[in-house]
Amino acid sequence: MTLSAGLDLSQIPFWALPQAERMEAFKKLRALERPVFVREQAVPFVGGGPGYYALVRHADVVEASRNAAVFSSEPCSNSVPDMPRWLSVYFGSMINMDDPRHARLRRIVSRAFTPRILSKMEDDLARAAAEIVDRAVEEGPGDFVAQVAAKLPVRVICDMMGIPPKFHGMVLRRTNVILGNADPEYTGIAPELSRVNVARGLAKLLHAGFSLNRLAARLGDERRRRPTGDLVSLLVNGDEHLTSQELGSFFILLVVAGSETTRNAIAHGLKLFTDHPAQRELLLADFDRRIVGACDEIVRHATPVIQFRRTLTRDHELNGTAYAEGDKVLLFYNSANRDEAVFTDPDTFDITRDPNPHVGFGGPGPHHCLGAHLARREMTVMFRELFTRLPRIRAEGEPDHLLSNFINGIKHLRYSW
Repeated sequence: MTLSAGLDLSQIPFWALPQAERMEAFKKLRALERPVFVREQAVPFVGGGPGYYALVRHADVVEASRNAAVFSSEPCSNSVPDMPRWLSVYFGSMINMDDPRHARLRRIVSRAFTPRILSKMEDDLARAAAEIVDRAVEEGPGDFVAQVAAKLPVRVICDMMGIPPKFHGMVLRRTNVILGNADPEYTGIAPELSRVNVARGLAKLLHAGFSLNRLAARLGDERRRRPTGDLVSLLVNGDEHLTSQELGSFFILLVVAGSETTRNAIAHGLKLFTDHPAQRELLLADFDRRIVGACDEIVRHATPVIQFRRTLTRDHELNGTAYAEGDKVLLFYNSANRDEAVFTDPDTFDITRDPNPHVGFGGPGPHHCLGAHLARREMTVMFRELFTRLPRIRAEGEPDHLLSNFINGIKHLRYSW
């Protein structure tokens, strides 16, 4: 079965629809007998393929995530068309790998997320959140994303990697270009897939990737010559270590995936607590007990990362549907997180939801997000600081959403206190 008019996930106009309309479309897709096949749009200079199957049910997404031997992340998981070498050199990293290559890199970079490292960051997180709110109070309310939500995760990740503060603004701008590559605000280019538009967009994307890769690679070279015991020193020295290229790609993955997920969860969170004051009161009545559940419910409801791709390594049947070797599937986490078969009243924002088996950090299996615990800690310290210092903080009006089929992003959000 193929998609009918108005449900074409491959078309940019679909992703420009209001989120409520898009979620209603995914509800219709979940009700179909089997996953639909979506024909790909060919992208100039990149290419394309025949299309992909849209996995929109929770059971399909979870099972495909678990079975990495069949549902492969190679050759590409973060792009519908196969990524050419001149792009993958910057945007590949371990998310586009299977074991044993993936296991090796994950084993090395997991040093960034050990309990010891995360425990040492607690005071730094609280101090960073306090300084960000201090600055917002000085400036007065304006754009919540620019003043608050975007600042904490970029600062945390740059501090983890030892990136000096003078580069933080550049890192944020390059990250916006990478994840907003279909959005005219960040590229300055209309989203139509003409050869001229795509060429300009790819040039900006390559420049962003090159800049971030070079920044991290240079730092890695310094730490090889003069180890300091910091995270980068741990990653580039020892029997198992990252090459300069691997370090650069890991930094791009870390700053893009880590900062954008948390940034958008914080922005969506303020909007959700504004629209659902009873849930906000419930949280503030017992913050320490309810904040973990609140963070997970924000991630479920908003699902900052919309989808990832997998490619079949062999013929396989999944929940009654047969797939052939070489077929592409897209795991739509946003739809799985609203699956009526799993979640009671799935469109309702409920911070007491228990159980909450969401896939907002990816499904189970080898590619589950390494930084999920750090993301929850960042959300916790920021909401604690905001609701303690600015108890009447609230979103004003509707968010300005990112045009993307990959990230459920909020570019701008007016707010007051």
